[in-house]
Amino acid sequence: MACLHGPRLLNLEKTPPHLQFNDLILTGYRPISTFQGCIRSLFYLHNEFGNIYTHGNVLYHTFMNHEGGEPIYDTLLSLDMVGVCLVNTLGCLPIIYITLMCYPGTCILALLSYSLISAWGILCATTARSNYGRLRAFIWQALFRVLLFLFRWLGDGVGSPASLRLFFTMDMLAIMGGLVNLSRVPERFSPGLFDYWCNSHQIMHVLVICSIIYMHWGMLEDLAWIKTFQCPVLE
Repeated sequence: MACLHGPRLLNLEKTPPHLQFNDLILTGYRPISTFQGCIRSLFYLHNEFGNIYTHGNVLYHTFMNHEGGEPIYDTLLSLDMVGVCLVNTLGCLPIIYITLMCYPGTCILALLSYSLISAWGILCATTARSNYGRLRAFIWQALFRVLLFLFRWLGDGVGSPASLRLFFTMDMLAIMGGLVNLSRVPERFSPGLFDYWCNSHQIMHVLVICSIIYMHWGMLEDLAWIKTFQCPVLE
């Protein structure tokens, strides 16, 4: 994929301050570029190349070095956070519905509550100024899902017996991804060695993609199961 000869890449100290968000990535920074220059960077190797191709929303990593500077960067980062929150929100709504489908009133309340928590999470994520703040914005969504899965496990909620394991794996992978990104492992142990490949942000992307795949598999199990399930009739 990286087939074009790109511009001269920069070291950490030569790149603008708003792009120095990981001081353990020492080389391979793209120079400030026009829109066309950012697009061209899809085809030569630099330290965001792996991030672009392991990300579901490529806009942030592709255009973060746009000549518009920090305002453009902040806007792209906010859009990226909104996308992550929407995946968390929209992906969980069917899980809530199926888990609580035999309790219609509780189900509606849970859907509304999770939507409000998610809206708050989006606000926190888009205004946070650090990776820790952005990760913390997703905590309440994760805790809500844990309670939901516990409800299923105890037998009060419903759903495919196979999907609970898949949904639990989904959240564990997402949490691991966030923690890896926050801890900056493995580049913390050898700054510069992981500038182009296998740094914490790329690992996080892969884990999050795997998390989404497990969510998809879990939903397929639930959707197949729901075709043959009917809530018991209460006397």
